[in-house]
Amino acid sequence: MGMKHCKEISVFCVLFIAFGADTLGLAVGESLTPEKKKNCTYVVTVETTCTNGADTSNHVSIRFGDTNSNDVVVQHLNTKHVTRLDPLKPAGLDDTPIKPFQACTVDEFQLTGQCVESPICYLYLKLIGTDDWRPGFAQIRVLEGDHLSSEYFYFRRYLPRHVWHGSDVCDREVTPFGIRHKRRVFGKKPDDEHLVMVP
Repeated sequence: MGMKHCKEISVFCVLFIAFGADTLGLAVGESLTPEKKKNCTYVVTVETTCTNGADTSNHVSIRFGDTNSNDVVVQHLNTKHVTRLDPLKPAGLDDTPIKPFQACTVDEFQLTGQCVESPICYLYLKLIGTDDWRPGFAQIRVLEGDHLSSEYFYFRRYLPRHVWHGSDVCDREVTPFGIRHKRRVFGKKPDDEHLVMVP
């Protein structure tokens, strides 16, 4: 009797594996609790300096992330919802359509992407086009957790065109010869051939 009961259980297990996984929507070899990264909402603040010719109408891309290589890439930041910030008025000026990256302005963009797990510690910008653009600073706030937000990343120079340009303060080590940064290598994508670091 005990042996027959054992065979019935093993037949049930085989049938569950064969048919039960499909009815649960699982692929063979997939666990019952797949780890999917959830999305977070980011507020990107970018200042364009007041230098003559500092504005741009070209596409600007942004890439940022944390020490765990959770990489968020936005190809055309210009296309995201923008709010113009006025330093004298705490609320954003959101009445009319705004062209971002004009001289002497601070623009704020809201976007959604994969969540970071630790504070944002690198940020790169890329200018695609023929204009010059001179950003002053950029900063990322994570609405789901302020402790994950970045510090300010300062540029204050014209960006080179068609290359990632920015700062990485993730893995720093103080040596007798100065601060040493570990080199960040991004996965090879068609748009990521060049990476320039700001000292």
